[in-house]
Amino acid sequence: MFMKQTLTKHQYLILGSLLFGLFFGAGNLIFPIHLGQLSASNWGPATIGFLLTAILLPLLSILAISLTRSNSAYDLAAPVGKRFALFFLILIHLTLGILVASPRTATTTFSIGIQPFLPQRFDQIGLLIFSALFFGIAYLLAYNQSKIADYVGKLLNPILLALLAFIFFMAFVIKGDLRHISLLPTTSGAGSNLINGFLQGYNTMDALAGLGFGVTIIAALKLFGLTDSGQRSRAVAKVGTISMGLEAIIYIFLIALGASSLSYLHLSSEGGTAFTQIMTHYTGLAGTAILGAVTFLACITSCIGMMAALSQDWGERFPKLGYHFFLTISCLGAFIIANFGLAQIILYSTPLLSFIYPFAMALIFLGVLHPLIGKDPLIYKTTILFTLVPAILDAIHTLPPFFANLGAFKAIDAWASNTIPLFSAGLDFFPFVLVGFCGSLAWRKLVAHRLPATSLTKK
Repeated sequence: MFMKQTLTKHQYLILGSLLFGLFFGAGNLIFPIHLGQLSASNWGPATIGFLLTAILLPLLSILAISLTRSNSAYDLAAPVGKRFALFFLILIHLTLGILVASPRTATTTFSIGIQPFLPQRFDQIGLLIFSALFFGIAYLLAYNQSKIADYVGKLLNPILLALLAFIFFMAFVIKGDLRHISLLPTTSGAGSNLINGFLQGYNTMDALAGLGFGVTIIAALKLFGLTDSGQRSRAVAKVGTISMGLEAIIYIFLIALGASSLSYLHLSSEGGTAFTQIMTHYTGLAGTAILGAVTFLACITSCIGMMAALSQDWGERFPKLGYHFFLTISCLGAFIIANFGLAQIILYSTPLLSFIYPFAMALIFLGVLHPLIGKDPLIYKTTILFTLVPAILDAIHTLPPFFANLGAFKAIDAWASNTIPLFSAGLDFFPFVLVGFCGSLAWRKLVAHRLPATSLTKK
């Protein structure tokens, strides 16, 4: 049977819309709004910093999948060893699809769209009922793999984009609030806001999600007829560029919206409150309903993507159990975790995220350098071994108070804070990854220089 090896522009747009919908959750909606308020007249430098980490890093994760011609995070990590690759695959999807990100989509939607209208005594039962409905809808929409691109890329995400476009039109065209913000930064504070934007974008952790969603995009490309791995890798890069370009535009408008809101609002404690106040300012009670719809669409599409990616990846590794078994497990697990509440999820999930993120960053770095280093096991293993240090230290640094105050952990954290570069900013993996990579590369070149070419060939 003949299988086509090219995609139409329309198909690229559908896949770009699909990937955008998978990435763009409630955090991506709320972080930029609050960043805009915090940066005020320096929203321009803050935006640049935010885009570097919230757009560039996820794009690099997609490019790492593309350049290495990987079908999933397992393939990307395989040069380190099969056991580590399986460990990384399980851990990344466990984090995204069951323990942290998926439950948070339901609790965030409930907190913004439902909880404000409920008496406080009904919070727990309300969350139970809402999360059951939320994950039930996600399960039904993710059940048929071949329909995910249609449901997310053609239906849900276009509605989300239309609602966001309406919000921006109301704010910047009808109300003209763009005139309340300066397009040029002030002489003081530009640098600090650039750094703050960089850290805020880093905290979205979309680079981690990019590795998880790779399998969903690959599966969609196969359904569209791309069977050649080279063609798929180039298509993944194009789809990633479309998605991240669209997301960058949305981020710029959201940050500007937050900055302009200071003309009629005081600085809010967090982005969810700020967005609620902004929408109430523009359209009253209808604005609250629109915000609830935007939050629901952003969260349900991300939830579908994370559960589908987990089920596709784990189903491929454990074919006797299959896609639908893991989809059921992820929905039930996320439902149970969600009912512990948003505060508890954030409190206990942060150490896990802090542990896995340095490994993800190291693998993205190595994947992007694939044209230069290939899949050299020595370079991969040495870099990951060095990355283990910041992974452990970051996990200790973000432990819940009960564990963080234990003598041993407290001493380790104090030592790391005073000794390790960039530790307090959560970027300490940078020097370790560079040392591991450069050291292994130097050793590889030294061995290649000393040993005859025939010896290397035999190895």
